[in-house]
Amino acid sequence: MNTYFKLLSYAGNLKKFVIPFLFTSLLAAVFGVLNLVLLKPILDVLFAQVDPEVISGMLQKPGNLSVLDWFNYYFAHFLETKGKLGALQFVCIILVLGIFIGNIFRYLSLRLLEGFKVNMVSNLRQAIFNKSLLLPIGFFNNQKKGDIISRITTDVQEVENSIANTFSAAIKELFLLVGYLIALFYMSFKLTLFALIVIPVTATFLGLMLKKLRHDAGEGQSRLSNIMSLMDETFGGMRVVKGFVAENFISKKFETENQGYKRSIFSYAAKRELANPFSEVVGVSMVASLLFYGGSLILSDQSTLDASTFMAYIALFSQVVRPAKTIAQAFSASQRGIASGDRILEVLNMEPEISDSPDAVTAKSFENTISFEDVSFAYEEGPAVLRNINFKLEKGKTVALVGQSGGGKSTLADLLPRFYEPTEGHIKLDGTDINDISQASLRSLMGIVTQDPVLFNDSIYNNITFGKDVSREDVLAAAKIANAHEFIEEQSEGYETIIGDRGVKLSGGQRQRISIARAILQNPPILILDEATSALDTESEKLVQDAITHLMKDRTSLVIAHRLSTIQHADEILVVDKGQIAERGTHQELYTKADGIYHKLVELQEI
Repeated sequence: MNTYFKLLSYAGNLKKFVIPFLFTSLLAAVFGVLNLVLLKPILDVLFAQVDPEVISGMLQKPGNLSVLDWFNYYFAHFLETKGKLGALQFVCIILVLGIFIGNIFRYLSLRLLEGFKVNMVSNLRQAIFNKSLLLPIGFFNNQKKGDIISRITTDVQEVENSIANTFSAAIKELFLLVGYLIALFYMSFKLTLFALIVIPVTATFLGLMLKKLRHDAGEGQSRLSNIMSLMDETFGGMRVVKGFVAENFISKKFETENQGYKRSIFSYAAKRELANPFSEVVGVSMVASLLFYGGSLILSDQSTLDASTFMAYIALFSQVVRPAKTIAQAFSASQRGIASGDRILEVLNMEPEISDSPDAVTAKSFENTISFEDVSFAYEEGPAVLRNINFKLEKGKTVALVGQSGGGKSTLADLLPRFYEPTEGHIKLDGTDINDISQASLRSLMGIVTQDPVLFNDSIYNNITFGKDVSREDVLAAAKIANAHEFIEEQSEGYETIIGDRGVKLSGGQRQRISIARAILQNPPILILDEATSALDTESEKLVQDAITHLMKDRTSLVIAHRLSTIQHADEILVVDKGQIAERGTHQELYTKADGIYHKLVELQEI
């Protein structure tokens, strides 16, 4: 139940919803019960069971506000003045009026419920998305994207379909059920007490069923997230799938997950649907038992019940099954929503590994030096990826990181914008530890260009601005500096051309130049360039390298490079090998060491 109420809290101020919902649901239930209670006077008139002495007593105007007394008064008045047909007409008009008013309140309660549901789902979806944005890069490296998407979409939808509906059943149908029981006790205390024997039996059955339903629901949602992850990976890597003729392999993987999902959902549905026939069989059995028990009392003259009251009682009791069945179905269906809610709350309750300290300062500019002091880093409990890294990056200078793949260059660069935090040592910006600087202000000082540029399925213009409020002239100027303006103008719609998923409609060099234009527009004092030209052909590399040269002008740069020809003019080159700085110096200093790692790398590339 803790999960249930936590999810409901995302609907906002519950008081603003619950009070009017309780009011409208209560009135809808009251009128729903009264409409069935009116069957008795109708049957009394039809079966000529109206006692003249009772009628004469009812003709006295009641001195209180009792609805039942006033109804009896007018019923007796019409019967006395207009006969049985007039009394029947009066009851029928009251019946139609009661149904009309009851349905108005029922509509209002449903309208309030829909507002509650959409508000809860919207807030919940926004909360989990916002939380996902706050989680560190490491979280997304360890989790499947499809699983996160599944939690934001299908899990949230499941909460709407089951949790909110259960909330409605718990209030509206409960009012109706209580109203029916009050009316039944009023008609015959003995018969109603006999009927309530069924409640412990039903409650025991539902308790056992709900426990099994929750397990199946959780497994089903987990399977569904696996399916979404597989689809995301397959559609994103379709070139590889087709290039390696792996359609059958992928199809079998999908079939395995799909069949697992089918089994868990079928198991869940089979148990859930059992609640419906069970409650119906119990309900019909109770009606039949009441018919036999009540009928035997009437036939043996051992009951104060008359025939019309007994028939009205049976009609009323038959309606008790519907709200009871609705409540049972809603709570069985809620197990799927609670299982989804657990998956949602798992993300919402996550504490970011990297967060701003309460007294974090705002870095407004970069003035002097970035320093790495005895920095070491390891992923979770694994071996150290970086060990005892020490170097300084002064303002306006360029430091290049080179070395074999897997040596720790990209990890070292990721520590500067706090995508990860060092396990040991300190990184300082102008003498202030970056852990004491807010993440937003720290990253606003940096422009990042990676080997695989990240673009969005939007226009070229919006990919360059990326949410920044700038003039068109600034965008065009940034594109020209990045050597991108010319090819952009050649596109079908110029800067408004939609470039497709991840920029698939553009070449690698074009995508890279757009990402450089985006970095230029941000005008950061610090640049992090992660192998920005390594995946390009010679012509594209020259254009991109020219763009990078413009970008690096008068800026502080940390450059990761595999092509050593692009970093020969760096102020300092650090050779990173097995997580340590094995060599350092300028290109000329390192190249003169014939037995050094850098010299061998240069020789290999020249060959």
